[in-house]
Amino acid sequence: MSTSSKVGYHHGDLRAALLEAAMQMLEEGEEFSLRAVARRAGVSPTAPYRHFADREALESALATEGFRDLKARLTEGRALPSTASELGELGVAYVHFALERPALFRLMFGKPCDDKSDQRVQAASELHDLLAHVLASIFPHVDAPSLATAAWGLVHGLAFLHLDGKLSPTPREDVGNRVRAAFDALLSANEPRR
Repeated sequence: MSTSSKVGYHHGDLRAALLEAAMQMLEEGEEFSLRAVARRAGVSPTAPYRHFADREALESALATEGFRDLKARLTEGRALPSTASELGELGVAYVHFALERPALFRLMFGKPCDDKSDQRVQAASELHDLLAHVLASIFPHVDAPSLATAAWGLVHGLAFLHLDGKLSPTPREDVGNRVRAAFDALLSANEPRR
């Protein structure tokens, strides 16, 4: 049997290769099906079905990867915010992630979490829990889950306003300053005027 005929049937980490191929296609704006992803990964057309029941299952796996990547972006290489003035940096990282990976970001949030995908639900919950933890440590006497929802709504709204062209997505520094200013405005809204 020739080597080329084996390529489609034997793969070291088939699931990872399929996810990588699908992510590339998604981020390049290509429509994808399980067959197209198999072609891109260099495996047989039926190989994806060993890991994904259908396109929806593949999209759910991509969204899970996206939630994990976003959480890593928010936490790696930096200490979690410990003051209200540092909180805006999480928002900046969130919006920058959305602008750098718009197709993935839209996929992550474009559909409700599939309750059949425990990993996707868990990854999304971990993101919300991280924000609630940070807010509880900064504002110990406030309802942290509600504040986390409000903060998430703020940055998520800003992300989509930039993605949809309602706010200019460039230059990067202006986007960051806009997000910081929104956080500062929100957090200082209750402070007495001088």
